[in-house]
Amino acid sequence: MPLRLTSAPVSGIKKRKSTSTTTRARSSPFAAHPRTKLRSNTDDTAKDATPLEDEDFDLPDLGLSQHILSTTSATTVLEAIHHIRNTMFDDLPATRTGMNSTRIAEVLNFRRSLPPLVSVAHVHTLLDAPTRTEREIVELVTAGKVRRLIVPGRGNDAAGLGDCLVLREEWEGLLRGSSLEEGLKEKFLSVLNHIGTSSAIAPGVFTPNEYQALVRAGFLVSSSSLANGSLSVASLPDLPSSTFIPASRADQPQPQSHPQSQPNNNSNNRFHTATLFLSLPNTGPYLRLLSTSRTHLLTLLKKSAHREAPLYLLRDRWDGAVETDKSFHAAKRARGEFAGILPGRTRKWKELYGMRFRWVLEQAVGAGLVEVFETGSVGPGVRCL
Repeated sequence: MPLRLTSAPVSGIKKRKSTSTTTRARSSPFAAHPRTKLRSNTDDTAKDATPLEDEDFDLPDLGLSQHILSTTSATTVLEAIHHIRNTMFDDLPATRTGMNSTRIAEVLNFRRSLPPLVSVAHVHTLLDAPTRTEREIVELVTAGKVRRLIVPGRGNDAAGLGDCLVLREEWEGLLRGSSLEEGLKEKFLSVLNHIGTSSAIAPGVFTPNEYQALVRAGFLVSSSSLANGSLSVASLPDLPSSTFIPASRADQPQPQSHPQSQPNNNSNNRFHTATLFLSLPNTGPYLRLLSTSRTHLLTLLKKSAHREAPLYLLRDRWDGAVETDKSFHAAKRARGEFAGILPGRTRKWKELYGMRFRWVLEQAVGAGLVEVFETGSVGPGVRCL
């Protein structure tokens, strides 16, 4: 009997249809993630806030930290001055700045207009040898390599803003690049060499018109404006508006002045009797920027319950939770999620022109406003004093 082998009928076999709708194919690995709309951070009051949780406990204190000293290569006063001058601001972001071309030009022009000043407190922070550092400063000032500029009314202690240093070549470079007459430039340099370490100009050294030119150029400032806490030229009272009289004509009889020109004569006499102080152009904006940056740093630090915070957290608050070009921020933007605000909308760039966090921290430490300590767990910590 022949054996007939047959295959099993497959035409009658049917797959069981799934009645569940939850096993549908996903077109994207992120399809199951909840969708969120792109949030626009339009509230200026919250532009510097970070979504990090604040600590509600005291940080461990293992003693003062050497973080600043160990990460700074300066060993002399001159090296410290160059370091401070070159690290004040961050570079402009390459892309997605949040600032138009006009604002970018304002930031760059403001930076270039600042005088080459360095506070003595900042230098002491980088060197941490008060006696040796002060002795070296005196030697440099005596040798004429550095000039010490004292701004009365701004405080001359550690927390004050009025004790500054400036390299001699940078001071002379500003003077020679100004719009003053060449004869007045040479006379002013001669006076600087004659007065030595003093920052005051005795009455009668210059003519009234020379005083006027130097004050308007920003190289001299009156004691009255210093008492009012302002270094702007607009605040100087009764500036003479008469034209410059050459020395060859000084002995010739001048026409009788009219009653309305009498205030100019009074201000000329005031220049002969008042003491004026050395200054640099835009010293006022520089000191205001320095004061504002210190205050802002303390405000951010006081957001913590115990007026102290880890260094990394304080840096994040200073930068303002900005977005970066890193891959995870790019992925968030592609998914339409919040990846941080643009730099141009933070206080660091709107009011402080991109001032670097490390720079203002060094300033605050030197002024005795904050201290850096070791925590042993979350890196260096910063606390208000």
